[in-house]
Amino acid sequence: MKCRRILAGIAIASALASAAYGHERELVIGLSMARTGTFVSVANANEISVDMAVDEINRAGGVNGSAIRLVKFDTAGDPKQSVLAVEQFARDNGALAIVGPFSSSEARVAFSAGERLGIVQMSMSSSAPGVAAPFKYAFRNTVDEGLVIEMVLKAMRAKNLSMGTAAIAYATDDAVSKAVGTTVLPEALIKVEVPVGGFVDFPYKAFDMSAQVSKLAQLKPDIVGVGAPPEAMINLAKEMKRQGVSARLFAGTTVGDPDLPVRFGDAGEGTIIGSPFYSDLNDAVRAFARSFATRAEAAKIGRTVPNQTDISSYDIVYLYAEAMKRAGVTGEPSKIAAERTAVRDELRKMKDYAALGGKITFRENGDAIKPIYVLEAKGGHWTLFDQRTGD
Repeated sequence: MKCRRILAGIAIASALASAAYGHERELVIGLSMARTGTFVSVANANEISVDMAVDEINRAGGVNGSAIRLVKFDTAGDPKQSVLAVEQFARDNGALAIVGPFSSSEARVAFSAGERLGIVQMSMSSSAPGVAAPFKYAFRNTVDEGLVIEMVLKAMRAKNLSMGTAAIAYATDDAVSKAVGTTVLPEALIKVEVPVGGFVDFPYKAFDMSAQVSKLAQLKPDIVGVGAPPEAMINLAKEMKRQGVSARLFAGTTVGDPDLPVRFGDAGEGTIIGSPFYSDLNDAVRAFARSFATRAEAAKIGRTVPNQTDISSYDIVYLYAEAMKRAGVTGEPSKIAAERTAVRDELRKMKDYAALGGKITFRENGDAIKPIYVLEAKGGHWTLFDQRTGD
């Protein structure tokens, strides 16, 4: 009896939410988020940007006369939990599509589960090479990390920065960081014909990096490629400054924290990264950032500036809404399998969709072709160093 009362209450709440926007039917989208756990510092606000997009779409009339209803699952960045999220969304919630999962380690297993269940997923953060490629229902609103780093290096070359020799520093106990350090960075440097003088590695939570930086000092590189989360890169930059190692740091999307230049202090001045998001791009992005800040402050999450995964999450909702509109989906339970596949097919046909982060087209491997903003840390801010297309 108690269970039935709870389920009835949920149903009534959902009906009231739809009624508030004047809709009788609902189209369900799942949000697989890493609001807690390993990725919390960069992922904890994805929920805010997804809520923003759903609210905007529903206020504007919904999709095909129906409201979008969001159901959420906090995976805490755990691959096992990401599989449970897919199963719950597909089997219990009747979702047409899923925003997420967050990380590449989650995506590898969640995408496989989604393929078996025939439901579209689109990651807002995964950028390890080739993760979506084996699957028909898997997409990533991100750019392959290897391509991002290659664009960063080409932009540095075009601006005539000193890059005669390179070193690579990476975290060994984070799967993505290790892949970036041992495979992605070396391959990108080969493509731009910059020799690698040596490697240093460390645990991603390491505070004392004096030994690693002493080795960098001996290598005397012009540039140091980094595969690590933001916190590790900050510690590396500060120790390099302390020891007088003046090599320029560069990285891809794994360190795309909007507050990173401030957190560096003067240690990371001149650091260059690649990102699919630039917060000062245009009026629309600045308006998004203001609305995001208002919601984030009310939620007391400790961060009010959106990052690349926040805007990616926001754009995924709009991509799904456009695909649902083009497919004429109804959300009727008897049509759920066919409509999930129709959403997939419309996404694959989409060309130059005008998303907030820039025009998006999907490759055959499920990854987005979208702008790459090459950013430089200057005076406590990210500044636009160059802009390239991730094609």
